[in-house]
Amino acid sequence: MAQYQITVDSQLLQQLFLGNSQDSGVAKLLESVLNQVLQAQVTEQVEADRYERSEDRQGYRNGTYPHQLHTRVGTITLSVPRIRGGKFTTELFMRYQRSEQALILAMMEMVINGVSTRKVSQVTEELCGTEFSKSTVSDLCKRLDPIVTAWNNRPLSDSRFPFVLVDALYLKVREDGRVRSRGVMLGIGVNTDGQREVLGLMLGDTESEESWTEFFSWLKQRGLRGVDLIVSDDHGGLVRSIRQQLQGVAWQRCQTHFMRNVLDASPKALKEEIHGHVRAILEAPDPDTARMLLNQTISAYGDKAPKAMRTLEAGFDDATAVLSLPEKYRKRLRTTNSVERLNEEVRRRERVIRIFPNRESVIRLIGALLMEQDEKWAAGRKYLDMAEYLKWRENKPNTTAKVTRMM
Repeated sequence: MAQYQITVDSQLLQQLFLGNSQDSGVAKLLESVLNQVLQAQVTEQVEADRYERSEDRQGYRNGTYPHQLHTRVGTITLSVPRIRGGKFTTELFMRYQRSEQALILAMMEMVINGVSTRKVSQVTEELCGTEFSKSTVSDLCKRLDPIVTAWNNRPLSDSRFPFVLVDALYLKVREDGRVRSRGVMLGIGVNTDGQREVLGLMLGDTESEESWTEFFSWLKQRGLRGVDLIVSDDHGGLVRSIRQQLQGVAWQRCQTHFMRNVLDASPKALKEEIHGHVRAILEAPDPDTARMLLNQTISAYGDKAPKAMRTLEAGFDDATAVLSLPEKYRKRLRTTNSVERLNEEVRRRERVIRIFPNRESVIRLIGALLMEQDEKWAAGRKYLDMAEYLKWRENKPNTTAKVTRMM
């Protein structure tokens, strides 16, 4: 990242620290700093300072033109350099990350369509300026939408994904003059290099078997392959779709949701005791030990908590599928927490919108957010060290039907 030497006018600092809350000291300070950055960048591109004679010079300055930029601290005017016979380029105007742009666009659409709350109108004016038209929103969408769409439909065939985690969340979307609840389905994959990737998101009418079937079919069409284990909650339509679309792939029922189901069926006085027994089952060192602990727990509480024990026994196999894997991989694959943390980030922004103005704005905002998270994961540390797993799978291809490769 380039570093620039910036000079700050003492009068600006005085206005910033001594002025009242309505003063524009911060905006003027930002304007001064960014204009200096632009001048430093044009010096880099022409490879010479103003009036400097240099054999390395790649062009000459040709004045500037004003460019207004709406920021969180107000509207500032930048003096953008021109280069004679060439073009000055800068990424400075990409002030907002894609997710912020998508959030702002959603709010702008709400204002234009007359469905915004007072708070949304105020925030939009602060971020975007007081005047914007439908054509402005359309132009901005045309820039952002192709980027998000291309990413969300990118081929997945370059990698294999032994582990896949899926989840859904519900949002309110305005359609045909009515507010409807829509399910957003999303998936995360862990590839053979141990990196997480967001596989994609899809907006469905409901979290039904039909919607999930369409989602998994779409992932397979884009090249999803090599799946050994898929982790999700036990929504009926989702589970049926997994069994139909991903035949031979082991399903791990989210242990957090499973524990909640068992405890909800337990008498209040026995919840703490049963919680301890179920935890011991789920954290057993191997499937045989887990089965032994299950039988002991059912013997001890079958009469005291029959409903809870039926729930525990019925879901045991699916909730302990992860025990067939090497121990070091179990903790991060026993729940859908990784996906749910992404959902929390979506919810944080969704609370600002409350009701999305249309279906396109859902994909734009959530897609941009997931795209940024995907980039962070790609540049960050590995989520899992896959070497041991890959060796284990190669040496035990027929260990159990719970772990077989897809495609």
